[in-house]
Amino acid sequence: MSEPPATPNSPWRPIWIASAVSLLVMLIGLKLEQRALFCGCGDWSPWISDVDSRHCSQHMFDAYTFSHVQHGVLFFAGLWLLRDRISREWRLWVALFLEAAWEVFENSAFVIHRYRTATIALGYEGDSITNSLCDTLACVAGYWLASRITWKWSVAFFIAVELVLLAAIRDSLVLNVVMLVYPLEAIKQWQLGG
Repeated sequence: MSEPPATPNSPWRPIWIASAVSLLVMLIGLKLEQRALFCGCGDWSPWISDVDSRHCSQHMFDAYTFSHVQHGVLFFAGLWLLRDRISREWRLWVALFLEAAWEVFENSAFVIHRYRTATIALGYEGDSITNSLCDTLACVAGYWLASRITWKWSVAFFIAVELVLLAAIRDSLVLNVVMLVYPLEAIKQWQLGG
């Protein structure tokens, strides 16, 4: 006797299993990188606003959470090109998988060292596991948002987040990528307030 087909809300649907496995592998990878579960200072605030402190990337959310929402918008745009080959729910899983993989790579010794030497994140120690999980969920939220609005609103949203982050913390997703790939001293000095 065969099992009845899974219902849309069943936790045993392949997409839910793949998502859970992706998150579990991310958590294991972060633990292997010796990431802390949460900020070790004893402050359990969910949001931290000071990106120049040891709390940055240690709590659930910080200003960089918004750049992970932008990841979701970008993943939606890129994966939309595959809409004829990959179903909507599996494209969402690919975005979740890519973000989870980035979180593990971002917290590798190589990338942490790169952040410390090439960007303004001089004392960066990596993300807490909780922060990485919330960043991944922020990416999924960005993907979901982009799937619900037109491409013009997605572009406007992306630009608005960039501008707000530049004004608020002198950093953004675009600057972060530029400084990781090809650091420019003029940008670094501006970010440091010089």
